[in-house]
Amino acid sequence: MLVLAIETSCDDTCAAVLAGEAGTVTLLSNLVSSQLIHEEYEGIVPELASREHLRLIGPVVSRVLEQAGVDLPALDAVAVTSGPGLIGSLLVGLSLGKALAYGLGIPVIGINHIEGHLAAAALEFGADRARPPFVGLVASGGHTEIMLVSEWGRWSLLGATRDDAAGEAFDKVAKLLGMGFPGGAAISKAARAGNPEAYAFPRAWLDLDGGGLDLSFSGLKTSVKLFLDEQDWPERPADPVQRARFVADVAASFEEAVVDVLSRKLWKAVEKAGASRVVVAGGVAANRALRQRLVEGAAERGLELEIPSPPLCGDNAAMIGMAALQRLQRGECSSYDLAAIPNLDDWTGHYQQTAP
Repeated sequence: MLVLAIETSCDDTCAAVLAGEAGTVTLLSNLVSSQLIHEEYEGIVPELASREHLRLIGPVVSRVLEQAGVDLPALDAVAVTSGPGLIGSLLVGLSLGKALAYGLGIPVIGINHIEGHLAAAALEFGADRARPPFVGLVASGGHTEIMLVSEWGRWSLLGATRDDAAGEAFDKVAKLLGMGFPGGAAISKAARAGNPEAYAFPRAWLDLDGGGLDLSFSGLKTSVKLFLDEQDWPERPADPVQRARFVADVAASFEEAVVDVLSRKLWKAVEKAGASRVVVAGGVAANRALRQRLVEGAAERGLELEIPSPPLCGDNAAMIGMAALQRLQRGECSSYDLAAIPNLDDWTGHYQQTAP
């Protein structure tokens, strides 16, 4: 089975071609076109993102088909992210995906972006290593959710951020430190030279001892801003060596706070669910400190842990295609009038058992 996958939920225009069944998948091509236009604004501008998707989606899809050596008539299905995400961005990919599927007379499968992130582990490590049931953590620029996945495509939300996503906090603190956008990788790089115990930034535990699994990073971000204001940043420190050390220490202390909360909330969820397997995905899962903390914590607890390699942690269409193959294996697809669902709370799936 040949599947064209499209992902345009935020600011990356992505497409991929996959071949096979859910158990044995070959990734024939995978392309991510990042939108540099947002760097000027140090944050994502939704209207600009949707316009860039309109400009890029045609060439990106043409290129992945060319790289895979696949012509449109050879496709068996089209997979596309239908939510959650920025509504304008979602509509660009969704409209093209539905049009292609309708024109070719093949199924279209709308995929939940969060489900796609988790499916990246199955794509990279195989269905046996990343098999449900498991507790999943998806942490990215727009999402921070902890869920119990009973089987692929069937999950329940255990906890989620009440405000900023973890990756969003990384980007905002990077902006405060003058590191540009996106800032996750810059924070991680600077933190390697810093002392994670230099500054005691707060953690929002939200009744962790009582089993609370929701998260919050807005207060942490605000705390860093207030601290920088107290230090007369960016005017001081003026000495280049002291300045570099200061930035590294702030980055490391902030990163430690995020890693501390994410890891402890995840282990609490595993404990409550009685799970033995954990899957972690999303752009923040590429963070070196978080990966190390989770690997060590899983080993101490005797848990199986799967974290995709950094290229598959960020937004990509390969993960969407993998999630679609899992749906197709169960005989599920979507209707041609599939709508964009920008909010996770509104997600209902909209799957049917017969091909349109």
